[in-house]
This record gives sequence, structure tokens and C-alpha cells, in this order.
Amino acid sequence: MGAVLRTERVDTVATGKKVVRVLIVDDSLTVRTVFTRMLQRETDIRIVATANTAERGLDELAAHEVDVVMLDLEMPGMGGIEALPMIQKAAPKAQVLVISSLTADGAEHTVQALSLGAADTMLKPRPGGFNDDYRSTLLGKIRALAGIDTLAPAAPSRIAATPRRSLKRAQVVAIGASTGGIHALNLFLRQVPKSFDLPILITQHLPDSFIPVFAKQMEMAANRPAILADEGVEIRRGHIIIAPGHGHMVVRKSGGRHVTGLAYHPVKSGCMPSVDPMFETLAEAYDGQVAAVLLSGMGRDGTDGAQAIAAAGGPIFAQSADTCAVWGMPRAVTEMGLAVAVLPPEELAEKVLASAGAGAWA
Repeated sequence: MGAVLRTERVDTVATGKKVVRVLIVDDSLTVRTVFTRMLQRETDIRIVATANTAERGLDELAAHEVDVVMLDLEMPGMGGIEALPMIQKAAPKAQVLVISSLTADGAEHTVQALSLGAADTMLKPRPGGFNDDYRSTLLGKIRALAGIDTLAPAAPSRIAATPRRSLKRAQVVAIGASTGGIHALNLFLRQVPKSFDLPILITQHLPDSFIPVFAKQMEMAANRPAILADEGVEIRRGHIIIAPGHGHMVVRKSGGRHVTGLAYHPVKSGCMPSVDPMFETLAEAYDGQVAAVLLSGMGRDGTDGAQAIAAAGGPIFAQSADTCAVWGMPRAVTEMGLAVAVLPPEELAEKVLASAGAGAWA
């Protein structure tokens, strides 16, 4: 049986800050111990229980209110994938943070879990990898998943203060997503019929090793070929092109064609890959004929690029707060007045299809 840390229910600390209630489910005593030590030093995070099996984790959810479940997928007995829908049913308001191994199976299972509604993932580091950077990233994800916004409100945009011009018909769809984005992407792409053949470009924040598995899943969800961006890859109708995990996808004109390239420069968001370079280069290469979509994600990656597309006459679409795991990236463009529609992913797809016009159909 996993060690259990029981506490009285406390929702705020003395400063008035929200307390994030965390359940750790992992079969490794070492991992549970390390995570416990990382989290218990924080006054606004409380470990309500730990469990060494999924079955025990479900028992703990019956006994405790939880905001974030840290879930290992590869455990004896009931695995994390099998347990995930039961966890979502037992604690519908809790967000699931998948702790993934570095193996190929780990990538496959993690992307599957994310498509089923797990919100985010952390790679389980090799021995010695539980350092300050890892801890900082983990704390940021947990707080974001619990709805704690550590970012300042978005600054007003000049675009929002001026009369909106006629929007240009899109020649390409570009989607940026992060935490919670894979589930949203699946919902979005399943509403796009095969006859809609504008190219779709996607930048999703994921570790590089997960991207090939992610691409296969997007191909299945959209029922069209999905390829990874690289130098000189032509942007073709009826295809999905996905940013690799090790570089930003950028777009340029070359010999009358639109092609992708890769860039590696640091960006304001610190993300690799980042949505901003994709949006910004598309705005120029397509003269604003871009339908830009921002789905669930923490931070504000994509905001600068969305401004560039909007300034060039392209429409911006944002996922609604109540359907996001983290309303960060869509929130920024919404609060700046850039979004022409703020809706659940399925309804956003309908708006994007309608905005593209007759030329978007085969």
C-alpha cells in the first residue's frame, strides 16, 4: 500500500492564496518520495495522499478533494491509461499531469492519455535529473493546472481599439496549442471534413521524442497525411504539417511555392517549438490570408504572432475558458480583442470552415 499523507481540508493559506491539492500515483517509492520532497516545501501546494497503484489512487480520490493528479502510466495491475477515465469520472474537476517515461512505449501511452483528456506531461527524469530546473517546471505546471495565474493581464491592443477591417479569406489554417491542447486538437480536427483541403499547420508544445507519435495521431484524427516540418518542405493542400520538437516551424515563399523551414532562435515565451514564429512568418508569406487558432495552453505563446496575422487582415480564433485545461494562450488574444470567435474546439472548427470560403473545399 502506498504511503498516505492525510491532512485537514484547507483551501487557502494565511496569505489568502489558493492551496493546490495534489495526489501522486506512482508505483516507484523513490519517485513518490522525490516528488513529495519537491512539493511539500511549497506553502500553496498540499499533498493530500500518495498511492503506489491506480486502484489505490482511485480509493484516495473517494476520500479526498483533489485539484491535480500526478499519474504514472506504467504500473503493475491497472495501468494509467485504463485508470484515466475512472479518475476523470471520480474527480471531474481535477486535472491529470502524466508522468511519462523516456521510452517509445512511454511516448505512445502519453500521447494517448493526452488525447483522452490528460492535461499535460512531465518526463520522468533519469537518475540525478530531479534538479532545480525540473522542480521549477513541475511547480509551474501544477499551479497552472489548478488555475493559478502567475502572469500579468494582457496589455490592450491597438488593433482592438480600431474598427475591424474586412477579414481576408484564409489560404492556410495555423493552430497553436500547449497544455490540454492535444485533446482540443482531436476534438477540432474530427470536425474538419476530408473535402476541406486547406493546409493545416500545427505547433504543439511537446518533447521532441513525442512528436512522431503525435503526428500519427493527428493524421488519424484529421483523416489526412501529416508530415513534420523541415527545410524546404512544401505546404500542400490536404496535408497537415507539424513543428518538430527541436525547432520553430517558419514559412516563406520560394519559387512561387510556400515552404517550411526551421529556426532555433530564443523567443519571448521560452518555448521550443514556439507558435509565434509560425504565426509571424505565415502573416508575411500569405499576406494575412491565415486562419489562426489558439487552443488550450499556459503562457502567452502565439500572442505576438496573432497580432501580426490580425494586422495583416487574418482572423484569430480562440478556445473558450470553460473548455481549456489552462486558459492562457487563448485568454491573451481574447483579452486583447483579437479573437473573432471564442468557443469550444468543435464549434471553433465550424467557424474556421465557414470563414475560409468556397475556395477551401476540394
